[in-house]
Amino acid sequence: MYNPTVARLTYRALLGRRRALILFALPALLLVIAAAIRAFNGADDQVAADVLGGFALATMVPLIGVIAGTGAIGPEIDDGSIVYLLAKPVKRPTIIFTKLIVAIAVTMVFSALPTLLAGFILNGNGQQVAVAYTVAALVASIAYSALFLLLGTVSRHAVVIGLVYALVWEALFGSLISGAKTLSVQQWALALAEKVTGEGLISSEVGLSTAVVLLAGVTVAATWFAGHKLRTLTLAGEE
Repeated sequence: MYNPTVARLTYRALLGRRRALILFALPALLLVIAAAIRAFNGADDQVAADVLGGFALATMVPLIGVIAGTGAIGPEIDDGSIVYLLAKPVKRPTIIFTKLIVAIAVTMVFSALPTLLAGFILNGNGQQVAVAYTVAALVASIAYSALFLLLGTVSRHAVVIGLVYALVWEALFGSLISGAKTLSVQQWALALAEKVTGEGLISSEVGLSTAVVLLAGVTVAATWFAGHKLRTLTLAGEE
């Protein structure tokens, strides 16, 4: 199910273009903010939770997910180069699964690792805040990558749709409106973070069991549908 050649080409596409600038810029901004807050405010568990929850998990992780998920396949479909890949003797589910693994890896490296470092800078991992938000970033990276890979497969406007989802739904509605919180990857990830720290600093509108089921369900469903769409795209091209 994993093809090294497809993976290498996908990594090159994600890290060898202008997308890489944003991938590096967002984590760097988080670390600068964390260092500035620690210098002026000192170590504070609540402040650390607010920064990691408000910027890292609510904004940085979904934005990096958009870049990695849509960038893993969207540009190839847009410029037609996907035809050359589809002409190779590689199963379509293998292509999707390989690109998903690459998108997840890139999202995790550029979101979870900086979140952990920022957490240690902010409060030295007091009350396990840094570890909790790192866990949240890791699981959110999986779901976001699957969702945005699907978007890149089904729409030529995947980046725009992804940005609207990340900035409007997740960062705004998903944080403020009760009904929307239940359908938010951010809230599902926060349920796991809350389990790590215990009640108090981190809270989620979704129960842990529900969050795990939804995270797994969305990831599997999005991956399957992306593979189905790619098979359909192949048939249309052959016709």
